Amino acid sequence: MPYGLPYVARGQKIGLLGGSFDPPHAGHVHITKEALKRFGLDQVWWLVSPGNPLKDRGPAKLARRLAAAREIMAHPRVHVSDFESHVGTRYTAETLAVLQDKCPQARFVWLMGADNLAQFHRWKDWQDIMARVPVGVLARPGDRIEARTAKAAQVFRTARLHPKNSRALSRAHAPAWAFANVPMQAISSTELRKNGSWPKG
Repeated sequence: MPYGLPYVARGQKIGLLGGSFDPPHAGHVHITKEALKRFGLDQVWWLVSPGNPLKDRGPAKLARRLAAAREIMAHPRVHVSDFESHVGTRYTAETLAVLQDKCPQARFVWLMGADNLAQFHRWKDWQDIMARVPVGVLARPGDRIEARTAKAAQVFRTARLHPKNSRALSRAHAPAWAFANVPMQAISSTELRKNGSWPKG
């Protein structure tokens, strides 16, 4: 496969978890394992981005974040990738377009937390993302109300799968999205940077 991506058989269902991972932590691991179960995925790929266009502060060096991600996320069905740095994409919609071109045999699902859904309408070409791939939203039980009132949730309200059908998300045709209630761990990259657990390097 190009750009160090793992082998993908025809029809394989692959969740994509994008982000700065600055730093990666146990919370990322937890939602990844939950996504594999809740959305009927064969693999999850972590797309470690060169930077987040919505954040003013640049992240730690990519090589450092990749190494940390690969150390903490040791799972046979999870692949940590710097795909975006190889192909030069900066926005999720662009990344998805290239991935679908390079891996037409795959069925991709974009994964995000409920906090990202709340501001999803600020993402570049967000409606194109919804039109391209199903979206799996991993939510704390208390986040559901805020996420349900998000602009993206309202615009695509008829595309939402019933919670009992969330495992069918990976087989659904876009636009389609689903919530999965996941007990989140009280940990964040922001807190780890603030408390000195991830010294700026």
